[in-house]
Amino acid sequence: MGATSATFVDNVRDRAWRSFDLQLFLYMLLLIGFGVVLGYSAGYGSGAGAGLSQTVKTLIWAGIGLTLFFVVASVDYHWLDTFTVPIYAVVLGLLTVTMLIGTRLFGAQMSVTVAGLDFQFSEISKVLMVIVLASYLTRRRNRVGRLSTIIGAALIMAVPTALVFLQPDLGTALVFVAILLGMLFMSGASLGWMGLLAGAAIAAAPVAISLLHDYQRDRLFCFLDPYADPQGACYQLVQALNAVGSGGWLGQGLTAGRQNQLGYLPVQSTDFIFTVAAEELGFVGGIVLLALFGLLLWRILVIGWGAHDALGMMVSVGLASMLLFQILINVGMVIGIMPVTGIPLPFVTYGGSSLISLLFGMGILQSVRMRSRKPTF
Repeated sequence: MGATSATFVDNVRDRAWRSFDLQLFLYMLLLIGFGVVLGYSAGYGSGAGAGLSQTVKTLIWAGIGLTLFFVVASVDYHWLDTFTVPIYAVVLGLLTVTMLIGTRLFGAQMSVTVAGLDFQFSEISKVLMVIVLASYLTRRRNRVGRLSTIIGAALIMAVPTALVFLQPDLGTALVFVAILLGMLFMSGASLGWMGLLAGAAIAAAPVAISLLHDYQRDRLFCFLDPYADPQGACYQLVQALNAVGSGGWLGQGLTAGRQNQLGYLPVQSTDFIFTVAAEELGFVGGIVLLALFGLLLWRILVIGWGAHDALGMMVSVGLASMLLFQILINVGMVIGIMPVTGIPLPFVTYGGSSLISLLFGMGILQSVRMRSRKPTF
C-alpha cells in the first residue's frame, strides 16, 4: 500500500513538472539579465569595481531567488490558503518592525539591517498581501458584488498600506492600492461601489499628501513643471529627461552614457534604472525591455485564465496588477509623465529584497500553472 501511494505521488509530481511554464521562466530570466547588464553599466562610472561588485551581488540574489522559485513552484499553492491569517500577521509584524527599528533610506524608514544586510520588508509584503487578498476574495466570490466585501478587502489592505505610508514610503503604499483595485475589478466587484471607494480615496488624498515631508511633496509634483526647480527638488527628473533625450534610436552604448557615467543621475541603479536603458540602449533598447515586460504580463494572465480555481486566478491577477502598476509608474516618472515616487522597476532595479520577493511570487505563479487543469497555450 505504501509503495502504491509513493508511486501515485511521484506520478502527480511528474505530471506537474511536465506543465512547467518555460515561457514565464524565460521572460523572467531575460529581465533579470537586463537588470544585471544595466546594473553593471550604472555602477561602472563609480570606479573601484563598483559595477562588477554590483553585478556579483545581483547574481547572488538571483541565485537565492531562483532557488526559492523552484522550491515554491514544487509546493501546491493551495497550502497558502490555509495560512492566510498567519501570513497577514507576519506582514503586519514585519512592517511594524520596520517602523520601530528601520534604517532611514532616501529620507524614509524603509529597511531593517540584519548582520550588515539591508532588508526591505515592504517588498515581500506586497507579494504576501496578494495571497491574503486572493484568499479573502475567493472565499467571498458569491458575495463579491456586495459593498461589505469591498469594504472588507479595503480594510484588510488599509493597515499595511498605512504602515508603509507612515515610513513614509508613498510609492509602495500606492502599489498596495493598485493591487487592491486590480483584484477587486477582476473579481467582478461592483463598479459603482468601487467608484464610491475611489472617490473617498481621492477626497482623502490632500490629507495624505500633507503628511509627507516637504521635499517629498515638492518632488511629487515636479512632473507638472520639471524646470520650475531644476537644481532642487526636480533635479533627478531633469537629469533623467536629458538622459532619455540623448539616447536617440540606438543609444550611446553600454558604459558610454554621459549622464550615467559622469554621475549626473542620482540613484541610477535603483529608481531611475530605465534612464540608463534609454540613454545607453536608446529607443530600441527601451522598447525591447518594455516588450519583455508585456510578454511576462501576458503569460501571467494566461496562467490566471487557465488556473484550476478562483484562488489561482486571483493570485495571478494580483501579481499582474502589482507588476503593471510598478512598470507604468517607474517608466512614466523617468519620461516625465508620472510623479516621482520611488517605485522600483521589477527584476531590473538593483536590490536583493525586490528581486527575491518577485521570484517568490513567480514561484507561486508557476505552482498555479503546474496544477492547472485547463488547457493553456
